[in-house]
Amino acid sequence: MMNAGGAAPQVHKDRRDWHNLKGMLPFLWEFRGRALFALSCLILSKVANVGVPLVLKEIVEHFEHAKDQPLLLAAVLPLSLLVAYGALKLAASLFNELRDVVFAKVRYRAMRRLSTRVLEHLHRLSLRFHLDRKTGAVSRDLERGTRSVSQILNYMAFSVLPIIVEFSLVAFILLRDYELEFAFAMFGSVVVYVFVTFAITEWRMDFRHFMNRLDSEANT
Repeated sequence: MMNAGGAAPQVHKDRRDWHNLKGMLPFLWEFRGRALFALSCLILSKVANVGVPLVLKEIVEHFEHAKDQPLLLAAVLPLSLLVAYGALKLAASLFNELRDVVFAKVRYRAMRRLSTRVLEHLHRLSLRFHLDRKTGAVSRDLERGTRSVSQILNYMAFSVLPIIVEFSLVAFILLRDYELEFAFAMFGSVVVYVFVTFAITEWRMDFRHFMNRLDSEANT
């Protein structure tokens, strides 16, 4: 039940999030060729994505100094830069789509293997367990677990890893080409964002677990 202040009770404080994530690695490693190829596509897409504003910068700077350049160079260079700009935009989208296609089999196979393993474990349990447990609640837990595997793999492959790769590339460019203040400002913003995100996620996790428990009880 909700308490007088409207807050959910503290549940599942013994969560083993990192242990659960670690348990998924063998299923990903089964298709390590696809997983590594998808990771390569991810890195290439982020390299192309970071390169787009750099090429745009070169285009702007070229037009700024076009009057000081030879006529042939002034005509050919901007066209070359525009082609490079379009090619990088296309490459970023292409590698993203290729990553999705390659990783889809890994993700859904991992979901199927984990679901099958859990179901086999349930079948090996004693009759007393099945008589004492609420079958509807167990079914809902299994359904949510299968969905969560897909969501976790999706976030890892398409959200967390891309952000880490792009952040690393941008940090390298800022440290190489600009004043340290810009890099520190970016680092500070990211640290604050990560801290706030983790704090809010941990705060809402109790409500999420409470909602899941009520959902399981409703389907008993």
